[in-house]
Amino acid sequence: MSLLYASQLRVPDSGRGVETEQPSASSQFAVIEAPSNLGLRPPETGAVPGADKSPAALREAGLQEHLRGMGGREAGVVLAGRYLPDFDSGAVRNQTALIDHSRRLGRRIGQYVDARQRILVLGGDCSILLGAALGLRSRGRFGLVHIDGHTDFRHPGNSASFGSLAGEDLAAAVGLHLPQISDIDGLGPYFRPDDTVHLGCRDNDEHLEECRTLLADTVTAREWLADPTRAAEAIQAVTNRPGLAGTWVHVDVDVLDPEVLPAVDSPDPGGVEARHLAGLLAKLWPICVGLQVCVFDPDLDPTGKQALLLASILIEAIDESETTGCP
Repeated sequence: MSLLYASQLRVPDSGRGVETEQPSASSQFAVIEAPSNLGLRPPETGAVPGADKSPAALREAGLQEHLRGMGGREAGVVLAGRYLPDFDSGAVRNQTALIDHSRRLGRRIGQYVDARQRILVLGGDCSILLGAALGLRSRGRFGLVHIDGHTDFRHPGNSASFGSLAGEDLAAAVGLHLPQISDIDGLGPYFRPDDTVHLGCRDNDEHLEECRTLLADTVTAREWLADPTRAAEAIQAVTNRPGLAGTWVHVDVDVLDPEVLPAVDSPDPGGVEARHLAGLLAKLWPICVGLQVCVFDPDLDPTGKQALLLASILIEAIDESETTGCP
């Protein structure tokens, strides 16, 4: 995996946005922007997280322009509500705005699922997983491949400090969070635990053993690096599962080692290299319903070089899967 696409990306000639288009048989996939930071803690007092700027930073790096040339169709922006740093005990941060955004994002994703078009969602923080979950669960039973540097498995049953959904999205997705979060519109659990795999957490993840017990499979970053076939086998445990209408892929870019891409809210050493992530996504892209990318923070990337790298990873993964017929 050479990751040469960064040298081909360029800043678009105009900052003008592209109008939202309806599903069309002529497009190969839809690109939805979900610029939300609602699930993250404030990075410091008086500041707000910058993950909601990620789609714009990727556009500046030339990603959306390049994807249009590969058959992608821009499917609009689902804006999130105002970020508020404080929240009530017994709730999650920005709960009302987060549920509203999840419903709207779910409706947008569902529109393209119904049109049988593959979907790329550019987040945003990891709480956007609830939007995908709502859009999919209302249409049947789907599997989940959760690729993340953390298990994101904190929930009221294992922690008194829950409340920031970007660190709790996987627990919420499989039905372990507050009913207001895990059972929106009576649709929970959105993914069955035995239809879900996690890849990429570190060996010292606080909730690793709980994930190993409940999910179909859990593969740490160290295990993935030591034996790439281990990751492939875990994914096949879900994608080959009978009774599923399809599989959704969640990617938090903090699965990458901070030496590769440090512009995330919670960088931890021991992650994978860019080539490992791009190679895995190239195998997943042709067989998934959709894929979402989360937690890149442009505030921590003043030169724009990390945005170029992330754009390059996504382009190479999609392009390789289209040209080589992966998997």
